[in-house]
Amino acid sequence: MESFQSFVAAVPWWGWVLFFFFVLFLRDIIQRKHTITHNFPIVGHFRYMLEKIGPELRQYIVANNREELPFNRSQRSWVYASSKKQNNYSGFGSDQDQASPGFVFINPTMLPYKPAPNHPNVTHVDLIPCAKVMGQYNKRKRPFRPKSIVNISAMSFGSLSAKAIESLNKGAKKADCYHNTGEGSLSYHHQHGADIVFQFGTGYFGVRTPEGNFDMDKMVKLVNDFDYIRAIEVKLSQGAKPGKGGVLPASKITKEISEIRHVPMGKDVISPSSHTAFSNIPELLDFIEDIANNTGLPVGFKSAVGKLDMWEELTDLMVERNIGPDFISIDGGEGGTGAAPPAFANHVSLPFVFGFSQVYQMFKRKNLTDRVVFIASGKLGFPSSALMAFSMGADLINVAREAMLSIGCIQALSCHTNTCPAGVATQNKWLQAGIDPTLKSERFYNYAKSLRKEILEITHACGYEHPCQMEMTDVDMSMGDNNYTTTLRQIYNYEKVPVDFISMEKLIDCEHLGGKSLKIQSVT
Repeated sequence: MESFQSFVAAVPWWGWVLFFFFVLFLRDIIQRKHTITHNFPIVGHFRYMLEKIGPELRQYIVANNREELPFNRSQRSWVYASSKKQNNYSGFGSDQDQASPGFVFINPTMLPYKPAPNHPNVTHVDLIPCAKVMGQYNKRKRPFRPKSIVNISAMSFGSLSAKAIESLNKGAKKADCYHNTGEGSLSYHHQHGADIVFQFGTGYFGVRTPEGNFDMDKMVKLVNDFDYIRAIEVKLSQGAKPGKGGVLPASKITKEISEIRHVPMGKDVISPSSHTAFSNIPELLDFIEDIANNTGLPVGFKSAVGKLDMWEELTDLMVERNIGPDFISIDGGEGGTGAAPPAFANHVSLPFVFGFSQVYQMFKRKNLTDRVVFIASGKLGFPSSALMAFSMGADLINVAREAMLSIGCIQALSCHTNTCPAGVATQNKWLQAGIDPTLKSERFYNYAKSLRKEILEITHACGYEHPCQMEMTDVDMSMGDNNYTTTLRQIYNYEKVPVDFISMEKLIDCEHLGGKSLKIQSVT
């Protein structure tokens, strides 16, 4: 033993380095798993190292401010600066190619809208409640007017970390946003005071029988136990992976997730691609009415858009039976997800503008737009994108990845690997330990406030008091390098149905207004 120690001590450090590379060389030429390292021993490893850090190199060194997807550096920088209350302005003028196809132009008026001295937005510059009330037409027992036109889209605990969910919920409470639970059910981390939209999908997590079917008794109990659940959303599909089920491996089911989702430990849990509670559109309508009658809450659904035959059937039955969803969330194919096959994420379902315009026109033709609150999602968490959606007929905007960016996401594109370096989309305890919910909740609040403030400022520049008044002629789109622009009305060939709006004061005075933290006296 002493002789071996003497030998080790006698060998210089560079000798051990050479020995290491010699062993690595032998290992490389013997193995057959990786052709590159076999054919190019030692140096072949640098190829894999560069490949691994390629996204980071492109993100911070190679790509310019407008190149990256899904969110470019300029977009991320605006969210980061807004969330930190830093300077989110730009200098010297636009750096965008305004002749590029699809570039959005918002048309201002010569004389902007000027709030009166006693107008609520003089002191609360970002206060914009929804112009419609969920459940009003269908006479639900507990209608709901969201206090914010910008809210947190469906992101489950399990996909996001506990501290990320907690940060978003606390931030939503400060910002008077609602927080959609995602299909992973209502976790303990969603319970910090924000209004909740409870979502469930084909797995019926949190409201399921031991066999995996929907349990109405559990749904009713959940609503009775938590009065801040203000609406219920049935997830039919999402833009990033419509028609795709999933598997929750037994190894990922902790005691906490087991209790929240009502699933057994030690056994894989299957989320099928379709629902067992209904199998066609008439049954879906019956299901929605059954839940609404038992809970008293507004009930709607979330869906991507592709084939339109079932949407046609849905609207026909809504006219015929005088029932239907209280809200519909239209998710564009550009929407995000924790994990999806690339073919689904890239090619299945229409982008928001195409899907929404087709569905909205169908509802318009049958005089149904006033019965439904339209929720838009899919990369709309920026002022110009949000106002484009409002001009097309949207009533609310749901944000997901933009909300993640506000609490620290760096777009590492590793959501599906459980290695998110920012601790946002991972269940790794060490990685999420870096998230301070007190700080990050303030970051989301600042982002939501900045977004609403800029939406309102542009709305006023267009001559309106509320974004719901935006029309299809208020937004132009570039048609390419011929320098020709045209209005959304000309592109999509419809006119938005005017929303019944009197004044901001009337919205604030509504007895069904959500949010608890901000009280504003009526101005007469």
